[in-house]
Amino acid sequence: MKQIKRILVANRGVPAVRVMHTCIDRKILTTAVYSTPDRLAQHVTMADSAVHIGEGPPTDSYLNMDHIIDAALQSGSDAIHPGWGFLAENHEFGQRVIDAGLTWIGPDPEVIRLMGDKIEAKEVVEKAGVPTIPGISQVDSVDDIIRWMREENIEYPIMVKASSGGGGKGMVKVERDEDLQQALAQVRSEALKSFGDDKVLVEKYIERGRHIEVQIVADYHGNVIHLCERECTIQRRNQKIIEEAPSPSLTPELREEICQSAVTLMKSIGYTSAGTVEFLFDSNTKKYYFLEVNTRLQVEHGITELITGLDIVGIMIDVAMGKKLPFKQSDIHPNRWAMEVRLNAEDPRTFSPSFGWLTRLTEPHGPAVRISSGVYEGAAIPSYYDSLIMLIMSTGADREDAIRVMDRSLSRNLRVEGVKTLAPLLLSIIRHPQFISGDFSTRFIEENLDDLVSTFLGEDDVDEALKVARYVAEISALGTQNWM
Repeated sequence: MKQIKRILVANRGVPAVRVMHTCIDRKILTTAVYSTPDRLAQHVTMADSAVHIGEGPPTDSYLNMDHIIDAALQSGSDAIHPGWGFLAENHEFGQRVIDAGLTWIGPDPEVIRLMGDKIEAKEVVEKAGVPTIPGISQVDSVDDIIRWMREENIEYPIMVKASSGGGGKGMVKVERDEDLQQALAQVRSEALKSFGDDKVLVEKYIERGRHIEVQIVADYHGNVIHLCERECTIQRRNQKIIEEAPSPSLTPELREEICQSAVTLMKSIGYTSAGTVEFLFDSNTKKYYFLEVNTRLQVEHGITELITGLDIVGIMIDVAMGKKLPFKQSDIHPNRWAMEVRLNAEDPRTFSPSFGWLTRLTEPHGPAVRISSGVYEGAAIPSYYDSLIMLIMSTGADREDAIRVMDRSLSRNLRVEGVKTLAPLLLSIIRHPQFISGDFSTRFIEENLDDLVSTFLGEDDVDEALKVARYVAEISALGTQNWM
């Protein structure tokens, strides 16, 4: 059995700090890698050692495979954990880690490659008997799309997707023939720029879709177990911002069926480590369709840990060392509700990134709250990277409880100054009647944005409050003035 005494975490911010927490629990040493703007970042100060790997742009640092592998060898690391984002789903990086004589903490690189190509993945999924969204994989021109729609009796809207896409990139919804050419060109361009591959597929757009994902863990001894599902329907620009577990959308029968479908698929591809099978659930027909496999640790894994009591990062490390999973499917009994919001440094009205210095930061601790942060008060939010600064998680005996704790966390106990965050939007969402009733789809924010924004505390109100405070302070300090 392999021994892992030091892990290099090939990431930054929230994911790097999250992995390091488990390493500290396991008495495993850690090595951080950092770019020049991140030299004082939290993950650097938290690690046992740190290696500078380049300048600010990700291609010079966190995406530079040579520099990261050299840093692992130089620091005496036994293994590399990629976290999420950057190189986490890069099969070439995984293979290079193995070729360098290091342990790769993640699934087999060939499985990453297979599942990273949406077209190949869809073929594998169909063979496993898992339902897929009606679509066309070979798209060379607009004529191919129109012919497919006519032959299959498909109506608009449809979704044009990059075959190698992910994270909400390389996806365009199309409503009419006239927009097809531009959408195809846009997705090809984005795909080539972001993923180095301009292959495209087209699928029917599910109008009232809900995003359900099943957490899987698997070892090298043939054990594949699901840790139940998460609902990740609340999204902006095809990127999740609120997740919860379990899903309020599913009946117990559907939950069992969708989770078993995920296990069947992962067994069929020989999956190991932690991974997630994502599905689109049609609220109208109660049917579910395969979306993709995320061959890595997911941002929202923490809420699954909260409802099961397991440490998924710890499981990934154990599996990489060759250990068997220490539990069976019948041992998994979720016993509470958990919710997560992504606190991004973004303008809550426009979603534009907001970069700068955190001049004030108070994290919302308290009963039934878990914080997964990657920053500290006084830290810089650089312009080069993802805008996520903190994950705020709440738990409760039921969904109502979890929402109540999240409301307290966002409205009373959180304070961020220096950059704008999504906090006002997140609070508006969890207080919205449709969210509270569980009646929403992936278009929730798009359909309700004006309503949500109208509940924000306006800048005029803040200015007025400051004027009043200044007036009160002046009277307190100087007494009644002549002009009064």
